[in-house]
Amino acid sequence: MGLFYGRDWRPDQRGETVNREDVNLYLVGFMGTGKSTVGRAVARRLGFAVLDSDHEIERQQGRPIAEIFEREGEAAFRAMERAFIERGHPPTRTVVSCGGGLVVQPGMRETLLGLGVVVCLHASVETVLERTRRHHNRPLLEVEDRLARLRALYAAREPIYRRAGSLVLTDGRPLADVVAHVHRVWRREAAEFARAHP
Repeated sequence: MGLFYGRDWRPDQRGETVNREDVNLYLVGFMGTGKSTVGRAVARRLGFAVLDSDHEIERQQGRPIAEIFEREGEAAFRAMERAFIERGHPPTRTVVSCGGGLVVQPGMRETLLGLGVVVCLHASVETVLERTRRHHNRPLLEVEDRLARLRALYAAREPIYRRAGSLVLTDGRPLADVVAHVHRVWRREAAEFARAHP
């Protein structure tokens, strides 16, 4: 279940005037860039709820993502991601750590930018490989040559990530520095978002 540090979500909240202090933060980026870890830390700093889209889908479906991929295919999982973003999470005071492929889907970048501040976490392929080496819950990496698969995915997705939102590098940086950087970006862009959504 998602951890809530802010107020409970009421479905009728969506559509209300947005206060700059309440604007959602969406963390996107490649797998292994630190979205879940940074998301929890930033949420604590803001006093926001924190949700991980992958974990929420697993909770809602009652099964792991690997099983969803195996039984229903990637397209079905992407539809679940879209549904979660469109109507499955609170509209304010929430940090959402998005799955690595979520923002790659056509139209999802625009959808996220219409809901709040989008920050893209970035790390090198080598860092991603090291961070994901011991994890076996990533269906797209369950192949013989993980490095080759990572490089191919990275090359295909990186241009999309770079256009998705403000870029924050996580390579070789202490968590506190990354969190402080993300927080600064959120404060600046939340004010801009609130002005654009009176």
